[in-house]
Amino acid sequence: MMSGGFVDLVVDRDQLRRMLDELGLAEPDEPIEVRMLTGGVSSNIFRIDLRCGPVCVKQALPKLKVQKDWYAPIGRVLAEIDWLMLAQPIVPGHVPPILGADRARGAFVMPYLDGMRNWKSDLLAGRVDAAVGRAVADVLGRIHAATARDAALAGRFANDANFFALRLEPYLIESARVHPDLARELVALVHATQHHPWVLVHGDVSPKNVLIGDGATGEEGPMLLDAECAWYGDPAFDLAFLLNHVLLKAVHRPDAGGPLRALHDGIVEGYLSHVQWEDRDGFERRCARLLPGLLLARIDGKSPVEYLAEAPRAQVRRLARAMLQEPPHTLKEVRERCVI
Repeated sequence: MMSGGFVDLVVDRDQLRRMLDELGLAEPDEPIEVRMLTGGVSSNIFRIDLRCGPVCVKQALPKLKVQKDWYAPIGRVLAEIDWLMLAQPIVPGHVPPILGADRARGAFVMPYLDGMRNWKSDLLAGRVDAAVGRAVADVLGRIHAATARDAALAGRFANDANFFALRLEPYLIESARVHPDLARELVALVHATQHHPWVLVHGDVSPKNVLIGDGATGEEGPMLLDAECAWYGDPAFDLAFLLNHVLLKAVHRPDAGGPLRALHDGIVEGYLSHVQWEDRDGFERRCARLLPGLLLARIDGKSPVEYLAEAPRAQVRRLARAMLQEPPHTLKEVRERCVI
């Protein structure tokens, strides 16, 4: 169906029923009731309780659910399917299994992960556990290390256009439009990100895409979701993207500054231990320079952070602009200049 146009499975229940039948997940007489799930802006995500158990269906949308116009190719769901299948044996238990994939309709089905908490909700509530950050960094580092310098994977995940449409244009290029005096610096970050194709990048390593259980480093977590931005490219993007969220939470929750500082440093330490595909200092410097651009992008890009009031938004904008004009060299320097 992707070649013939987008069919919304939430609206067209006949197509949804047909897909579940074709995947062997639903019985012919089984009622299909859709329960929409929250948390994403780029996809339909919904739960269906089947006789075989509850499942989650994800279908990429052609227009993202944000205030500014933001369109992206729905074929990006194919990259997510491939990323999940590839990552599963590298980090078993830390990415959800795929129960069925319908590449024609641009959708896939996975188990509904009941009994797990969303990491973003914990952080916003001030519940900060550095062990979770170290575990997420370890999972990410293992995936990057296992896929580094692999020409076959580089060809398989040559999703440059998708990554530009989903990440570089709405984050850094849009920020350059809003801040034309920093356009040279922001476009340089785009160029640097496009010219270090070393590993398989997830592209959206955000706390909202991490589920955790009671044992953060055991079989109950962390579970990494939402890899529709998957791209063979610069590993610095994934680490900077994750740290960006930690720094924003520190602005939002200054009362949790100490635990968030430990979380930040644990992520950096846990991830850098895996970096062997390039010089570690050079990698960290590139990541530290990208991070202020991503900070600014969550204020003035197409996907602004929703939980900051205007005063802290202005604080982040001021800090990010200063670091873009005078680039940091280490991730610790970024953290210190953000006063956590």
